[in-house]
Amino acid sequence: MADLPLWRRLRGWLGRPEANAAPAPASQHARERMVDSLRRLLDDPGIPPAIREELAGDFSRVEGMLDRLERGELHVAVFGRVSAGKSALGNALLGREAFTVGVLHGTTTQAEQAALDEAREEGLVLIDTPGINELDGEARERLAFDVAEVSDLVVFVADGDLTRDELDALKTLAATQRPVLLALNKADRYAHAERDALLAQLRERARGLVREEDVVAVAARPTPARRVDVDERGHERTHEQTAPPDVAALRERLLAIARREGKTLSALNAGLYASRLTDQVSARIAESRRRLADRLIRNYCLAKGVAVALNPIPVADLLAAAGMDAAMVLQLSRVYGLPLTRAESGRLVAVISAQLAALVGAVWGMQLAASALKGVSAGLSVLVTAAAQGALAWYATVLIGRAAEHYLVAGKSWGELGAKRAVADIVAGLDRDSILREAREEILRRLRSR
Repeated sequence: MADLPLWRRLRGWLGRPEANAAPAPASQHARERMVDSLRRLLDDPGIPPAIREELAGDFSRVEGMLDRLERGELHVAVFGRVSAGKSALGNALLGREAFTVGVLHGTTTQAEQAALDEAREEGLVLIDTPGINELDGEARERLAFDVAEVSDLVVFVADGDLTRDELDALKTLAATQRPVLLALNKADRYAHAERDALLAQLRERARGLVREEDVVAVAARPTPARRVDVDERGHERTHEQTAPPDVAALRERLLAIARREGKTLSALNAGLYASRLTDQVSARIAESRRRLADRLIRNYCLAKGVAVALNPIPVADLLAAAGMDAAMVLQLSRVYGLPLTRAESGRLVAVISAQLAALVGAVWGMQLAASALKGVSAGLSVLVTAAAQGALAWYATVLIGRAAEHYLVAGKSWGELGAKRAVADIVAGLDRDSILREAREEILRRLRSR
């Protein structure tokens, strides 16, 4: 059985029910939950089309993960330095020439996949990757790490002691939270004592990154042995004798991992990737909403500032401003997907305004004074007072908008410290002088253009 291609021996352990013991109920339940979670992520109607398009590659990967979970596949990425023998090792494990093997550096220029089982069968999939030290290494190395991110485990191929670049890459791969096996390839070049010493050195160098039992020696394409034959006339004839690949130790480690945790690994790694994608989606949605909220608040600032500046009727401008604040909060609630009623919006503005009045009462006092001054002068002093009053209205709108945004982002909650602390933090975090200066300049520009 040891000589059978790896895919034949893995067929039973990776999902064929007639050859496989029933999985533990807890593991099966976890995989089913993961499949459901991936489907919900892919079908989530709350993800805006623009964000889906922006993250199309990531969503495509999740679709692939869902497919392989349902097929019961285990994906293995083969990594290593240029010419370490990654492609040859993949072919040796497969028992067939699936990957390109060449003598020049850089033969593998893109990730290749070869299922270790027949079409529509469940099994193992090997992923050959570019060398980590290719001449145009950045792009190809990035590709290699991307493949590792969506693989279930990694075989790191070296042909001697680890270089600094190899050790750095090994650390990066270990940080991706999937098992890593370290294969010393071309082991046939070393005498037994040298090979054992080198394996011990590799285990020490990879301590904390790779388990000791997962550091193994292989010979994917053993160097042909020279043989001299002598015929009956005494003539010598030299020829090369090719030895078969020796990958038994690595094969057994892969089989052991597949038996022990193959399907669980697939579910776990799919979950890790989907979690990162969910975080990305949430961050993009939050940023998109924040940009939209910024534009909305600024538009209301401008409308309210100009309206207050142009209204010659005492106090009426302030009443109109309050109505605009409530309308702004209503619009913000829709931006954040937590729509408020008009009554709820008005109550929220009242709560925020009460806290603001206690914190920046002088601002509102100045605004009332400017409003009264406009009434006494029958509007003749608009250019003297209007810009200042409009700027204060603008500033108040910024504060109310940011406070309402905080409340909505927290899921219609002020948090443990309440509205007073939340509003105080917002006031402290804004540059009032800068906002007022910008507001005065913009309002004056609008007034003079009328």
